[in-house]
Amino acid sequence: ALLFLSELQDFIEKRHAEMPEGSYTTSLFKDGLNRMAQKVGEEALETVIEATSGGDKLTYEASDLLYHLIVLLTAKGLRIEDVVSELQQRHDPNWDKKRREAKAAGKMK
Repeated sequence: ALLFLSELQDFIEKRHAEMPEGSYTTSLFKDGLNRMAQKVGEEALETVIEATSGGDKLTYEASDLLYHLIVLLTAKGLRIEDVVSELQQRHDPNWDKKRREAKAAGKMK
């Protein structure tokens, strides 16, 4: 799955570099960061609605969410591998130890 998402991002990066006319991806880059972030939010909401309503389009909406997230990451100079690295760090039991200890001590909400 990661290999496919990485290849998808390579394709999106190519679109960003070439900016071919008529490409939806090009239109997102031209519309700017706020529009890209808005699309991530829209697709996240549609994914939640499908998940909770019993609809049959959950994988469709989740695919849209992942696509738009990768476009946003690309615009910010990040890769899907950066997200995977963050998730791997969070798998370490000591990853969030200081924050959890401070929260338990009442030093943060």
